[in-house]
Amino acid sequence: MPELPEIEIVKQSLYKNIKFKKIKKIIVKNRNLRFKLASNFKNILNNKKIVNISRFSKYIIINLENSYFCIFHLGMSGTIHIVKKNNKNLITNVSFYNSPLIPKKHNHIEFFFNNLKVIYNDPRRFGFFKIFSSQRKLFNYFNRYGPEPFDKKFNINYLKKKLKGKSKNIKNYLLDQKFVSGIGNIYANEILFFCKINPSLESKKLSLENYKKLIYYSKYILISAIKKGGSTIKNFTNTNGKLGSFQKNFNVYQRENLKCLIKNCCGIIKKKKISNRSTFYCNMCQK
Repeated sequence: MPELPEIEIVKQSLYKNIKFKKIKKIIVKNRNLRFKLASNFKNILNNKKIVNISRFSKYIIINLENSYFCIFHLGMSGTIHIVKKNNKNLITNVSFYNSPLIPKKHNHIEFFFNNLKVIYNDPRRFGFFKIFSSQRKLFNYFNRYGPEPFDKKFNINYLKKKLKGKSKNIKNYLLDQKFVSGIGNIYANEILFFCKINPSLESKKLSLENYKKLIYYSKYILISAIKKGGSTIKNFTNTNGKLGSFQKNFNVYQRENLKCLIKNCCGIIKKKKISNRSTFYCNMCQK
């Protein structure tokens, strides 16, 4: 599943290509996504100008004229493809996961603009689109989520309030979108490694120093991943010709039985399951 850095790369690509453009036509080939597409989806979006494109957590937010908002989530396998007229570049995927080429199957929605079209592809159909008729309704929808690591609300007082006396392990908290938004399994592993916190540690046992490290490294890891174009699970460049390279910086993720990369550490990277998610950690740095 794409995480916050990969969704940020998708947002940047869409911002560059379709901001201030008008949607000329929409073709819906399959309404049955995770949530069935609204019956008025095409009527609301058709001929609307895109005012802005932003992101919250793992959601892309398309701000349309007349105060309408369309948000979408890519789920487990969703991708966005940009197909430009008279462009022989076969690479259409705007980010770095799944196929770099436009698939022949599971292209569920197509948005047509002058000189290009945007395709939503999703084999497993866990992604979805929602429309909101006001900013207030949009904010109310996102109120169910915790702050992003970049938000000033994600501070020591917030961590104390949420984690004090809690027996749930810290790895599960980092993956809980109601606690903090945007962190997925890959980056949770890397954040905890830098913090030198064992993923299984009960949250109530965290110290003030642990809080400070969690705040700092949550930002650091995500910003680093965004700068490096996200994590490329399959090596290919996106439509801008860039290669996501953060996977070259993995310290623990998918490094089972390899030596810890920290200088003078004699630890080995171990793997275990926490809530059915693969968890990687150094058996010395993260005792």
